[in-house]
Amino acid sequence: MKLNKYFPFAFIYFFVNSLALPFGLTFTALLCPLLYWWVVSSAKKEILLPFFVGLSPFAIMQIIHVVDTRTYIVSLLNYTAVYIFCQAFYTFLKNCRQPEKIFRKILVINFLLCVIAIPVYFTSFQEILWMPHTVVNGVANYNRLKLFTYEASYYAVLFTPLFFFYLLQVILRQNTMNSWLLLAMLFLPYLLSFSIGVIGAALIAIAATCLLYCRILFRKKRVLTLVVITTGFTACTLLILLLFFPGNSIFTRMANIIAGNDTSGNGRTSEAFMLAGQILQQKSAVWGVGPGQIKILGADIIRSYYLYALDYNTIALPNAAAETFAIFGWMGLALRLTIELLLFFYTRVWRNYYRLLLFLFIFLYQFTGSFITNIAEYVIWILAFTNAFPAFDISNRHSPSLIKTKQTALA
Repeated sequence: MKLNKYFPFAFIYFFVNSLALPFGLTFTALLCPLLYWWVVSSAKKEILLPFFVGLSPFAIMQIIHVVDTRTYIVSLLNYTAVYIFCQAFYTFLKNCRQPEKIFRKILVINFLLCVIAIPVYFTSFQEILWMPHTVVNGVANYNRLKLFTYEASYYAVLFTPLFFFYLLQVILRQNTMNSWLLLAMLFLPYLLSFSIGVIGAALIAIAATCLLYCRILFRKKRVLTLVVITTGFTACTLLILLLFFPGNSIFTRMANIIAGNDTSGNGRTSEAFMLAGQILQQKSAVWGVGPGQIKILGADIIRSYYLYALDYNTIALPNAAAETFAIFGWMGLALRLTIELLLFFYTRVWRNYYRLLLFLFIFLYQFTGSFITNIAEYVIWILAFTNAFPAFDISNRHSPSLIKTKQTALA
């Protein structure tokens, strides 16, 4: 395969971005001066001014109440690096003629690593590619695939654009490789990562898209075949588990999630917002506590709630929306959601299967996980708002009447 000039950066982003680096530091952040130069050279315009102008109202209202100035400045630098990466990725989508070739290389390499990871699971080197998942309420401890990332859920989010891209190729008969092999390459990473939040959000996005375009999609024989096969396989698997392994970890954890007793799920959803509200009580609920201040102001609150030891230093809110709420207050959370919805209508996301799937997925997932500097999340947002893959466009003559009405109203 011919090496694309963008592939080395794509490889770094997907596979080794945080490998051997201190927690929170990434190679894309270290490369941000180079990325900044490339974007400015390509776009012929300054990109940082709008970012700082947008942050200035929050900085003005927060800086007088900042508890730790050094942490505030370091966090702002991190935000700036993430913003530069986002600009670089958007510029890449505009300049790269065939980004799907890079997708294909990453998909193949990722699948090979997944296959390698399976025997590694049974060796003393397990922790290199797998992460332990410790839970309670009757669920046995198990390991989840993370490859060279720092966490299994992050790896699953990272993989999601590839999953939707090639799943649509199979559904729309656009795939050039064997369909069964391609489906194995898509589902294996998700199954091994066992990220309930990511898988759940992806399933909801698929179901919502199918419901919205059911009259188009279910005319296709391949779609019906895939639905029947998937339903049959899932039913058989569940039946086998129910008959021979009724106390398995999957059933137990799902029961805990439904009953609201899953510690991991609660920590990423309701508890994250509850703790964010408590942290906000110490400063301005409108403007938030400021970048980096959760670690300072939220340390005692989070340690006390989860009964962590005093030397426990991983202080964070594992929920992008809740973290936005704590850092930038009601104003920041409202601005975040407003921008997402405005861009949804302005870029007419619903006109493209791929963009719609990504938007639905990440809009939901931001309330169930992630974090405010998660570049994998921003990559999904940018893909959702940029029509980089017109092959997945839904032509007006096939659109449901509801979509036609929206398109007419926005024209």
